Amino acid sequence: MLDAIPHPQLPARPGVGYKAQHYRDIMDTPGPLGWLEIHAENYMGDGGRPLAQLRHLAERFPISVHGVGLSIGGEGALDADHLARLKHLIAWLNPASFSEHLAWSTHDSHFFNDLLPLPYTAKTLDRVAAHIDQVQETVGRPMLLENPSSYLAFAESTMSETDFLRALTQRTGCGLLLDVNNVFVSATNLKTSPYAYIDAFPLEAVGEIHLGGHDEDQDETGAPLLIDSHGKAVVDPVWALLDYTLAKSGPKPLLIEWDTDVPNWPVLVDEITRADSALALIAS
Repeated sequence: MLDAIPHPQLPARPGVGYKAQHYRDIMDTPGPLGWLEIHAENYMGDGGRPLAQLRHLAERFPISVHGVGLSIGGEGALDADHLARLKHLIAWLNPASFSEHLAWSTHDSHFFNDLLPLPYTAKTLDRVAAHIDQVQETVGRPMLLENPSSYLAFAESTMSETDFLRALTQRTGCGLLLDVNNVFVSATNLKTSPYAYIDAFPLEAVGEIHLGGHDEDQDETGAPLLIDSHGKAVVDPVWALLDYTLAKSGPKPLLIEWDTDVPNWPVLVDEITRADSALALIAS
């Protein structure tokens, strides 16, 4: 375990997803950066430069660990080896927060590169709740669960996504990670209101809020189809939805995600600064 890490929780400030090419910039010119997120799967090895850099970063910034590979919504059992490596990382790093996705990415021995959505039924609720309980018991702390980006709705769903997430928090004691860009993407693709989704969301359970960019496409009918890519700047309608969310939730830790076509650090500082302004507006 790291010695005397003075960051027991994430601050209600802007953070950014950490990329190794930005290490020196972050240490020298962080701007209004308040915390960092790492992807768990990038730090499950033993030793080496990535873990050495992470140690230095963790001495200065609160760290959020974000998992993408547990397949917490999958029909099969959670991967025991993956869970053990996750437990080791969290025990060593002692991060301020740990989160995963409400999605599945494995079936039998096959692993998919996409985070795939679930039908919202009582059976699915039982399975996901059991998986969350297993994860939280293994790592010894509560986790946050992220709302997905959706491209279709399941006919067999018997409850809304927001009701499903609320039920999971009540069943397991987990918190939620609210990805505002995912809300906008899903609402556009499913032709629903993103503001109505935020109105129905259990904001009292939110431990982090995420923002990211998306790609624009069209479906076979010519209707807008948004792809959650994390490869562009946050668009104005998503910033507006964030303002609406923060007005209802109050200040929260707020992350800028940019995972593909990663820009130079000054571009990310511009996004972080805009997020800082959104938080300041709520706090004033």
